[in-house]
Amino acid sequence: MDGNSGLTERFEEHRSHLRAVSYRMLGSLAEADDAVQEAWLRLHRSDVSDVENLGGWLTTVVSRVCLNMLRSRESRREDPMEAYPSDPAVSRADTVDPEQEALLADSVGLALLVVLDQLAPAERLAFVLHDLFAVPFDEIAPMIGKSPAGTRQLASRARRRVKGAPLVPEVDLALQRRVVDAFLAATRGGNLDALVTLLHPDVVLRADKAVGPTTAPILIRGAVTVATGAMAAMQRARSTAPALVGGRVGLAMAPLGRLFLVLGFTIEDGLITEIDIVAEPDRLGALELAALDV
Repeated sequence: MDGNSGLTERFEEHRSHLRAVSYRMLGSLAEADDAVQEAWLRLHRSDVSDVENLGGWLTTVVSRVCLNMLRSRESRREDPMEAYPSDPAVSRADTVDPEQEALLADSVGLALLVVLDQLAPAERLAFVLHDLFAVPFDEIAPMIGKSPAGTRQLASRARRRVKGAPLVPEVDLALQRRVVDAFLAATRGGNLDALVTLLHPDVVLRADKAVGPTTAPILIRGAVTVATGAMAAMQRARSTAPALVGGRVGLAMAPLGRLFLVLGFTIEDGLITEIDIVAEPDRLGALELAALDV
């Protein structure tokens, strides 16, 4: 290496890639930046004069750092929403721009981040590095202490969970997607009239007690009443994206990529007849979620 300035310059050439890998591994911009910084510190302490592929070396280092962070997170059994509050503005506000994080999550795919967060650390690493960044299995295997064949199996298992299995024919799934996309667009845009047209006149909305503001489950009937209630969630809708929920198209609300609540829809003749909102941690953990268009 040609001195500290040269080392810094070469590291900066790979920073955006390392950040992209770390963010998909961790689902948090603040943690991703921490992982990238740790990779820089390890580079600074190491003799890499014989390293021919610095980008590959750094990817391995940052991946190992992320894996350790994921395992530490899992061992602490953290509640995701305690670590990442529902209001992005109060989460690591001193180091992360909430708007930047929201844009990054949207570009990656909120539903993908949610499903990745449900994978075991080794599964997540194998899937992210191989499927999203084309790292060969024989390079991933030493990071997780598996054979290349075992690593391939982990990635395959993760891939099946990420893609999910629709319970309805493709034509029905496409119709569900159009209706749910329109529901989300109308909510984000504050378009009450458009939202009402998507709802059956006798639509029923059910929400468990974790949704609040009361400690009892919520039951609301009627298109205008349900649509008016949805308007109150305009800001939260920014952190919401379509996802496969139990094999059907629904919505996952995930501020900073951490699952907060899920909306399931019953759609008949192109209209939403029922909406079920799940926010209780135990119920969320039991849902089968998958990403759409991965």
